[in-house]
Amino acid sequence: MKTDLSIEMPDGRLKKFGYRATVTCKVIIRILFVLINNIYCIPTYCVWMIIFFPLRKIHPNLYWKLEGLFFHWLLAMVSMWSWSAGYDIVEMGDDIRLCLNDRTLVLVNHQSTADVPMLMTNFNSKAGVLPNIMWIMDRIFKFTNFGIVSIIHQDFFILSGKDQREQAVKELRTHIRGSYLPRQRKLIILFPEGGFLRKRREASQRYAQKNNLPLLEHVTLPRLGAFSAIIDELSPKQTKYGGVTNNNTEFNENTDKLAWILDITVAYSEGRPLDLPTIIMGQRRACRTHMYYRLFPSSLVPREQEEMTKWLFDRWEEKERLLETFYSTGEFPSHKGSRQTAVIQQDCVRFLILHLFFIASSYAHYRIIHYLIGLVW
Repeated sequence: MKTDLSIEMPDGRLKKFGYRATVTCKVIIRILFVLINNIYCIPTYCVWMIIFFPLRKIHPNLYWKLEGLFFHWLLAMVSMWSWSAGYDIVEMGDDIRLCLNDRTLVLVNHQSTADVPMLMTNFNSKAGVLPNIMWIMDRIFKFTNFGIVSIIHQDFFILSGKDQREQAVKELRTHIRGSYLPRQRKLIILFPEGGFLRKRREASQRYAQKNNLPLLEHVTLPRLGAFSAIIDELSPKQTKYGGVTNNNTEFNENTDKLAWILDITVAYSEGRPLDLPTIIMGQRRACRTHMYYRLFPSSLVPREQEEMTKWLFDRWEEKERLLETFYSTGEFPSHKGSRQTAVIQQDCVRFLILHLFFIASSYAHYRIIHYLIGLVW
């Protein structure tokens, strides 16, 4: 009886069998790694925040600085998932170093579940950015494994659906005044389309036809509610006495005012968006995701509702043209003042050190909890 596969199978089939076996092993190893990575990172982050909690009352600035640092380290773990799978990020366009230390509203087109981890990977390479970000995400993410982290970090979970829009905007305004400004955060990440491209494109095109608006294929028409609320809350208003207020609350024009609008256009290789399962499993071949930056002073955004809507729609029409060019030529068009294309580099030594820190912390916390339980019982 023959047992040698090379005798039983033609060379082509043997190679295909070997390739599939290799890919399957890789997928299984990566899934196990990500699961274990979550187990020794997220609970550890939570325990550290409990340990630091007294500082929140005694020295809140120090508490939030430490929380931001741990938040950055945790998001670096997510960044490592895409980096280790060979999913690089290429950045081009305006020089965003101008805005990273100022209050900035980041507008991003939304295509898939990969958008957030790819943005994390991007900002992970830029010192001091991730600790000072406030993410605006659908409320469903509150109930994921990462939800507890975002709750502690005081990100904002927005309600979706027509019936909830007014309430969602009201809650966002409250969150900006009660969390974003007091925590001294800088960047706000907003996906104005309110959903993934594949889910919203048809409805967006129907709305465009009905209202004599451009038909968009690579993006969907943005929604104004959250964008308008952020602009309004972070724009100083002059009082009749010459002072500056913001919805009847104290407002420091020098530190609280929104300074920039950073418009990021995300383009995936071959027009095929990655997604979170693909990033976790790494079964897709190595590819590059392009991020094109356009930076605008916030003063350029009109305050009148109709003009503000037009300004935001103009940005999305520009995205449509950019993506159309990219998908047909493989490159974004350059504009005056734009930086050269650059592949974002990650620090693998830092990844290793952070892993060792989280593993050591998990072991230490386990020993402490085990000891305390022993005292009680």
